[in-house]
Amino acid sequence: MLVLVATNPFQRGPEPTAAALETTGPYAVTVVPVADVDTSGFRAATIYHPTTAADGTFGGVSLAPGFVESQVAVRWLGPRLASHGFVVIAFDTRSLLDDPPARGAQLLAALDHLTDRSSARGRVDPDRLAVMGHSMGGGAALEAARARPSLRAAVPLAGWHLDRSWPEVATPTLVIGAQFDVVAPVALYSQPFYEGLPAGLPKAYLEITAADHFVTNRPTPTVSRLSIAWLKRFVDDDTRYTPFLCPPPPVTGPIAEYRSTCPYLLLTSSGTVR
Repeated sequence: MLVLVATNPFQRGPEPTAAALETTGPYAVTVVPVADVDTSGFRAATIYHPTTAADGTFGGVSLAPGFVESQVAVRWLGPRLASHGFVVIAFDTRSLLDDPPARGAQLLAALDHLTDRSSARGRVDPDRLAVMGHSMGGGAALEAARARPSLRAAVPLAGWHLDRSWPEVATPTLVIGAQFDVVAPVALYSQPFYEGLPAGLPKAYLEITAADHFVTNRPTPTVSRLSIAWLKRFVDDDTRYTPFLCPPPPVTGPIAEYRSTCPYLLLTSSGTVR
């Protein structure tokens, strides 16, 4: 009997473990500064990508800071994600006071720069892109997902936005909030964001125990593990990462609450499930 085994052309890196996802990944990382004069629609940026050219292209991630923050605030995520097999662009916003809609447009402009004009464009797959952001940058990630349904994943981190409901979003979304956040309290922001996403959408809500608004701006093992697993699952279609998301991880220790729409099955335009 002939048995056909499905393979995933986007699978990258070794077999994942929880411990590996909480720290630096297997790829050496190259860091590329991007000057103001070389950008359009956003300001100075930094691109992080796997140094090797042996594994083909990688998924791309655009990363936005929050209100009155620069890219430095979310800097740890650039090399962390790149070390696990992504090409990441973190940027300064046009103004420190930009609101979420403006930041959302800049997230997309940064992705366009990454795929069309950057020195790393040959290393990133333009069909496998995602957005992340902190605070107003988290609200921006939802804005970007609403504006560009082709995005593969969105991860708002302690997000802030005056719009609480997102029924138009068709992008798999992991909402991360902090239990003791007084800037964007989860009851007013992250929880309504999750609840306002479509019921049939692959989505999850992670709340970090005893954490403040800035927990995602510093290396945090649980944030690292779940966000990388989310990106791997939906940007790379890598089902090796599904067990870190489904069944939901236990609500204990660093996780104050976790909700999801497991199992995560996406029906593609060709009628196949991924």
